[in-house]
Amino acid sequence: MPEYRWKAAVVTLSDKGYAGEREDKSGPLVCEMIRVAGYEVQEMILLPDDCEEIKECLLRLCDEDKMDIVFTTGGTGFAPRDCTPEATMAVADRNAPGIAEAMRAASMKITPRAMLSRGASVIRGQTLIINLPGSPKAVRENLEVILPSLDHGLEILTGRGGECGQ
Repeated sequence: MPEYRWKAAVVTLSDKGYAGEREDKSGPLVCEMIRVAGYEVQEMILLPDDCEEIKECLLRLCDEDKMDIVFTTGGTGFAPRDCTPEATMAVADRNAPGIAEAMRAASMKITPRAMLSRGASVIRGQTLIINLPGSPKAVRENLEVILPSLDHGLEILTGRGGECGQ
């Protein structure tokens, strides 16, 4: 059994998935990829695209459950009900834009439609929240870009590692 270093939650945002009209393939993929990278998935949640529900969930995961990191998938596009970035920014203490910027920059090499992603990355307390796209293909591509650097950021954020430049 691998030794896990970070407590993680994965939240899928999808009206159709929540209603049972579409199978959630992105949430399980996030779980699989982050487990391999040393994250202990403590919760996997499926919610509708409802800003208030998303905010309540993120607040609980950060403030009560003390997750080190929360990955969301879905709700980052232009559809009228896509509100994941707004809910994420509403609970943020600090912005961490470089993560979302890195994902969009890498995705632009694959498709020009990457510029349409509105995903955010923020910090609340000692929890990092990262919005991933909703498609399994984009989830895989984005996680491959950010996972190698997240360990260092989480070490600094949680006080379990050195400062930059050491």
